[in-house]
Amino acid sequence: MFLRTHRGFGTPVVMQGLWRGGDIEPSDLVRVHAALSQGPLSRTVIRPSVPGARPRWQPGAAPWPIEWAPSTVPSDAVVAWADTVAARPVDPESGAGWRLAAARLDGGGTVLSLVCSHVVADARGLATVLAAAVAGAPAPSEDPPSHRVRDDAADAARMVIGVGARTVRAVAGLVRHPSRRAELRSAPVSAGHPDRGDRHSPATESLITDIDADRWDAEAARAGGTPNSLLVAVAVGIAASGAPGPRGVGVPVDRRHDPPMPGNAVDMVEVAVRPGDSPAAVRDLLRAAYTRPPMSSPAGFPPELLQLVPDAVAYRLAPDPGERDVLCSNIGAVPAALATIGGARADAVATRAVHPGITADRMAASRNRLSAYLCRLGDRYTLALVSKDPGLRERAATELARRGLTGRQW
Repeated sequence: MFLRTHRGFGTPVVMQGLWRGGDIEPSDLVRVHAALSQGPLSRTVIRPSVPGARPRWQPGAAPWPIEWAPSTVPSDAVVAWADTVAARPVDPESGAGWRLAAARLDGGGTVLSLVCSHVVADARGLATVLAAAVAGAPAPSEDPPSHRVRDDAADAARMVIGVGARTVRAVAGLVRHPSRRAELRSAPVSAGHPDRGDRHSPATESLITDIDADRWDAEAARAGGTPNSLLVAVAVGIAASGAPGPRGVGVPVDRRHDPPMPGNAVDMVEVAVRPGDSPAAVRDLLRAAYTRPPMSSPAGFPPELLQLVPDAVAYRLAPDPGERDVLCSNIGAVPAALATIGGARADAVATRAVHPGITADRMAASRNRLSAYLCRLGDRYTLALVSKDPGLRERAATELARRGLTGRQW
């Protein structure tokens, strides 16, 4: 799915990690950049040599150089600078799928941006790789296949046989189960062509704010919820802005178990949350959702089917799988190694997904109104918000204040 977006099909997704803190020595940043260049972010997608096989990774992509801002950035313009550098192209099929940028702040200190294609890593994987580079840990190795054609042929055979059998069962299920036919009819479909419309990126609003972690946790406990269910309740409150009716919320669930590579190790579950639902009520909704199968392709069709058909067909079948009114991603605590880079101490770390190059037509068609990302470093949470609707700063401040929370906005 994420690879298709680089080819113009769907909503492009790029992960961005932001580090804000003291004055970083350029030599320390060069060291981090060199470690990232040797690590798992520096991989290129190679198309298969046999039809039906999946693309594979090839390590060793030449990195983009460090981009230092030519002048200092105002302390209250960090998010605008982050939006700018996140719009730089990263395409894992044509080279390095990541970029490192830095800027000095006019009040002292440094802000870093590490962006990568969502094909390469999710937010937690990105933070893990950056922490390893900061700590000077050895990069995991990934050797290219020694018999590419043979391996591709074996992979194609497994895909065709496995997906074919499950597709036949899904078609048979359509005959026997009217509910599956209804599910398939209700699945969103697209026009089946790349998004080549107005290339001017429509305006979205972004906000990053630091919140005292003890206050956040105490409010979650007071309301009978968890830090995660409080995030969902807050995000729905911001997105709804007083409008009634439930909101469909997509919540990523991390499935990784000590992975050797960053990748994408998440499933997605969905809950319907009404504005004003308590964190306790949201907690119960989430617990029930975690026991159900994750969001997947409709009517029992195997998701892997999308890897066996051309991009245009896959995009028609699943334009933006997992897209809901609100996305809430709780990254959790970032690695402790990110607390310092060289002799510079971090004030906060933020993670988020952005959509560089999205067309106005695609933005208008997108169901997502608000994306919320939460991570923790030390004694503070950092909440990153990206909104399709105007007035984000005021709506966020109002919702946080309603729950007795205040934030220090970047």
